[in-house]
Amino acid sequence: MRDDKLQSHLQIHLLVFIAGFTGILGEIISISAVNLVWFRMIMAVGFMYAYAKYKQIPLKVPPKSMLKFGLAGVIIASHWITFFASIKTSNISIALAMFSTGAFFASFVEPIIFKRRIIGCEIILGLIVFIGIYLITASSFEYLTGILLGILSALLSTIFAVLNGRHVLRYDPTVLSIYEFIAGVLFITFWILIFDTGFSSDFFDIGLSNYLYLIILASVCTAYAFISAVAVMKHLSPFTVVLSYNLEPVYGIVLAVLFFPSNEKMSLPFYIGAVIILLTVVANAILKRKYRIKAKAISGL
Repeated sequence: MRDDKLQSHLQIHLLVFIAGFTGILGEIISISAVNLVWFRMIMAVGFMYAYAKYKQIPLKVPPKSMLKFGLAGVIIASHWITFFASIKTSNISIALAMFSTGAFFASFVEPIIFKRRIIGCEIILGLIVFIGIYLITASSFEYLTGILLGILSALLSTIFAVLNGRHVLRYDPTVLSIYEFIAGVLFITFWILIFDTGFSSDFFDIGLSNYLYLIILASVCTAYAFISAVAVMKHLSPFTVVLSYNLEPVYGIVLAVLFFPSNEKMSLPFYIGAVIILLTVVANAILKRKYRIKAKAISGL
């Protein structure tokens, strides 16, 4: 049991590292954000479907549930599009720094969806997050579009996580992800047909290197990461998992500086702002854990 827990701790940090590496691939793959996410999701569906068949996981779900999965699929597709668009209109460091504001948004999205009151300290932490965002924006105003897209991406990611938290309790995560990704692919397909250039030969003529990077993105960074994250949760507390994933921007920014030193070196106020956001996210996770422990203790009296 102890070995399982140690292995799970190592596994979660590998998954966080992989999540951080996603931004690197988003910078390297030289196609638009919309096209990138379409390829990512349709390839990931193939990998997950093969895994479900290998594990003999039944894929049948009620039609009503499929509609809920479809909504979540559109949201996660939109999150990825705005995330990669943030990278392509600014850089990886900006996108990841803004992505870390997701924990702040959760403080307001969760109470709305689960109909609970907003905790006072969450408002204070939210204001501190905005100080971090202000420092980043003021020092990197030329990247304003990327900053706004990054914030929107974080909000969409939070909404997806809260909605998906309900579904995971009832359905196998692999099955859930397959239907969500299919919905995402259909959503982007309609978008490309109506608002973009359509599926011409140029759409698929993206070069061998792009296809290789997309395969890594879809298999390792998507299918493997989604399935492994669920397995890890069997041995680690949700608090440990959430706290570990808060390190994603740290890993990602360090990787970005290593891979793209000329593009990713930011000003001192940027890093001060990023550190403020990250420390606030960690403080939020710790305070939430203490609040839940206290609430359980009171309810048990």
